[in-house]
Amino acid sequence: MKKGLSFFIIHFFVLALFLLASLAYFHPVLQGKVIYQADIAQYTGMAKEQNDFRKLKDAEPYWTNSAFGGMPTYQLGANYPHDYIKQLDRLIRFLPRPADYLFLYFIGFYILLCCLKVDYRLAVVGALAFGFSTYMIIILGAGHNAKAHAIGYLPLVLAGIVLVFRKKYLWGFVLTALAMALEITANHYQMTYYFMLLVLVLGVVYLVDAIRKKYLKHFFTSVGLLLLAVGLGIAANATGLMATKEYADWSTRGESALTIEPDGSPRENTGGLDKEYITQWSYGIAESLNLFVPRLFGGASQENLGEDSKSFTYLVDKGLPRSSALDFVGGLPLYWGDQPGTSGPAYIGAIIFFLFFLGLFLVKGKHKWWLLFGTLLSLVLSWGKNFALLTDLMIDYFPLYDKFRAVSSVQVVLELCAPILAILALKKWFMDKVPQEDKLRSLNYAAGIILGVAALLFLFKGTFSFEGPADGRLRMTGLEELTEMLKLDRKAVYTSDLLRSLGFVLAAALLLWGYVKGALKQNLVLAAVGVLIVIDLVGVNKRYVNADNFVSKRQMLQPFQPSAANKAILQDEGVYRVFDQTDGFDSAKTAYFHQAITGYHAAKPAGMQDLFNFHLYRGNLAVFNMLNVKYVIQQDDEGNTFPLENPDANGNAWFISQLRPVASANDAIMALDSLDTGNVAVLNTSAFQDIEPKDYAKDSTATIALTSYAPNHLVYESSNDNDGVAVFSEMYYPHGWQAYLDGRPVAHFKVNYVLRAMEVPRGKHTIAFKFEPQVVAQGSKIVLVSTLLLGLVIVGGIGFSVYRGKNRNASPEEPQRP
Repeated sequence: MKKGLSFFIIHFFVLALFLLASLAYFHPVLQGKVIYQADIAQYTGMAKEQNDFRKLKDAEPYWTNSAFGGMPTYQLGANYPHDYIKQLDRLIRFLPRPADYLFLYFIGFYILLCCLKVDYRLAVVGALAFGFSTYMIIILGAGHNAKAHAIGYLPLVLAGIVLVFRKKYLWGFVLTALAMALEITANHYQMTYYFMLLVLVLGVVYLVDAIRKKYLKHFFTSVGLLLLAVGLGIAANATGLMATKEYADWSTRGESALTIEPDGSPRENTGGLDKEYITQWSYGIAESLNLFVPRLFGGASQENLGEDSKSFTYLVDKGLPRSSALDFVGGLPLYWGDQPGTSGPAYIGAIIFFLFFLGLFLVKGKHKWWLLFGTLLSLVLSWGKNFALLTDLMIDYFPLYDKFRAVSSVQVVLELCAPILAILALKKWFMDKVPQEDKLRSLNYAAGIILGVAALLFLFKGTFSFEGPADGRLRMTGLEELTEMLKLDRKAVYTSDLLRSLGFVLAAALLLWGYVKGALKQNLVLAAVGVLIVIDLVGVNKRYVNADNFVSKRQMLQPFQPSAANKAILQDEGVYRVFDQTDGFDSAKTAYFHQAITGYHAAKPAGMQDLFNFHLYRGNLAVFNMLNVKYVIQQDDEGNTFPLENPDANGNAWFISQLRPVASANDAIMALDSLDTGNVAVLNTSAFQDIEPKDYAKDSTATIALTSYAPNHLVYESSNDNDGVAVFSEMYYPHGWQAYLDGRPVAHFKVNYVLRAMEVPRGKHTIAFKFEPQVVAQGSKIVLVSTLLLGLVIVGGIGFSVYRGKNRNASPEEPQRP
C-alpha cells in the first residue's frame, strides 16, 4: 500500500512540475494572450467559411469555396462523427496553447523513459531535455501545431512498443493502440511516417537480437500484438485517414494526369511531389553540427543582432538614429546555411550531444544500436539533395517517401533518439553497477570527441564563406558594406556559441567526474546536470520564441484586416471570386474575406495549381472568366490597393453552344489557351466516355442562375427552350458531390480541366449540387466500432489488473527459506 501511494505521489508531483514548466516558459498565456503563429493565421483564413458555417448551422460542411476555387475541408480541421479519440486528446491537452504541446512533450517522453526502466529523477531530466529541444519550441513559434501535436505522441507510441517487447503484453498493447490512435488524430502523417522508419530500424535490431539470443517466439508474438494494436489505432481514425487519402489523390500530392510542362516539354515526375520540391529544405552536412552549436550557421533567417553587433555599429556610424538602427538589426538574415531559410537551428543541447556520445561507449545491448542507427538514418536523410545517393533511392523506391516535402524535418527522429541514449548513459553512470574504470574511459572518449569536433570547428572557421542565401538581395539594394558587417557578425556568433557549448560540456563532464571520484553526491550531480541542460536549451530557445511572440487573442482570431479594396468588394453581395495580385498564390488573406482562387496549404488542389502554372500566371483572361473571378485587386504607384471589376466573368453557371472533345488531360489544359469559355467547353473523352461531345442550340433566352448558396449545397434555376449543357464555375471533385435535377439524382462530369458540367433537358428546372461525402459515412462506422473495441480493451485491461492485484494480495506469503 505504501509503495503504491509513494508511486502516485511521485508521479503527481512530476506532472505538476511539467505543468509549471510549460506555463512558466509560455507565461503570457496566463495573461490571456496567445502566441502569434504565422501558419495558424493562414489556417484561420483558409477555414473562415467553414467556421462561419459551423456557427450558423451547427454542422460540418466538409467543403469550402473560399480557397483555391473550392476544396474539401478534410485537412482544414474538419470534425467527424464518433471522433471520441479527438475528445480524449483535447482532455489531455487542457492547458492554453502552446503550453499544452510543451506539456505533451514532457509527459510523453517521461512515460517512455519510465517504460525503459529509468529512475524517475533521470526521466524528469530527459523529459525536460526533449521538450525544450530547440526545434520543438521553434515549430510552436512558427505555428506548426499539427507537427508539434504529432511529435508529442511519438514517445508514447514508442513506450507501448517497448512494453510489449518487455513482455508486458497487455499494457503494451493498450498503450500502443491508444497512443497510435492519438498520434494519427494529430493529423501530421509526415511525422508519423518518419517515426515508422525508426520503428522499422528498432524491429530489425530486435530481430537480430532475437536470433542471437533465441527468443524468436517472443519476438513474433510481440510483432503480432503490435500490428494488431497499430491496426486498432488506425481504425479508430478511419474517417480522417480515408478522407485524407481521397483528397491526397486529387491534390498536388497525388499522381498527375499531365505528362507535360507548361512549355510543352515532357514532365519528369507525374506521381507525388518532384524531387526538387521534396528536397528544397535539405540540411547541409556541416550544418548538422547545429545539433551541438546552435548558431554555427547563423541561427535564423531573421535574428536580432542587438547593439553589440558590427551591423548596428556600422548603421549608427552611417548616421542612422540608434533606435532606427536597433529596429533594423532586429531582423537581419544571420543564417547562412544550405536551406532557403529557417526559423532557427535544430539544437538538441550541448550536454545532450555530449551524453549521447557517452552512451555510445557506456550503454550496451540492443537499445544502443537501434537508437544509434535511427539517429544516423535520420541524419543522412535530412541532408536530402546533399546526400542524393540515399535520398534518390528513398524517393524512387521507398513507399510513400515522395509524398512529403522538407526532408530536413526527418531530424525529429534524431531529436527523439539522442536524449533517450543520453539518459540511458546517465542511468548507467548513476544507477547501474558499472566498473569505475569503464565509466572514466567512456568519459574520456566522449569528452575527447567533443574537444576534437570543437578543435576542428575552430581550425576550419577560416575556410567558410559565411555567405547567406539572402546576401544577394541585400547587395541589390545597395547594402554591400552592410553585407560585409553581417559576415563579421556571423563569425562572431559562430565563435561565441562554440565556446558556450564547450563550457556546458566541460561543466557536465566535471560534475560526472566528481561523482565517480566520490567528491560529489548523486542527487547533487543529477540536479546540477538537469539544471544545466535546461539553462542551455531555454537560453537558446528564448532567442526565437519568447514573450514578444504573444499578442492579444483578438489579433489571432482576426489575423487579417480588410483593406479599402476588400471593403469595396464586400459591398457586392453576390457569389463570385476574387484574385488579389498583391497577395500572391500562397496566402489565405483573400480567402478570409472572399471566395478566392488562391490559398495556403501544403497539399493544394492539383487542378488549380496546374491552372496557375499553365494559364493564370500568364494572365489568361478566359481562365479567370470561367473561374468567375469578378474582381482583381491591384496596387497603384503609391501602394494603395483598389478593386478592378472584370465585366467578362462568366458568372456562377452558363449554357454553352459546343462541347468539344479532346483526347487527354494534356489536350484539355492546353485547349484553354485560346478557348471561348463562355460558349465552348472541352471534354476529355478518355475520362468521360459516356458523354457525347456535340453542338447545342443556344439563344439569348436561355438562363441559369444561382438562387441559393451554401458551401456544401448550391441551388440553381434554369430555363432553356433546348436541350443543353450547363457549365458551373465550381471545382469538379469526383467524390461526394451529387447533382440533382428537380430533386432526382443525375450525373455530372468534368469540363475545362477543372469545372463541373451537366446535361440539362429543355424547359425550366431546379438544379442542385450537394456535398454528401460517402467517405465520412463509411469511415464513421469503422471509427465507432474500433473505438468501442479499444475502450473494451482498456476497461478489460484495468479489470484484469485489479483482479490480479487482489489475488496477489490475498495469497499467503511464501515461507522464507532457512
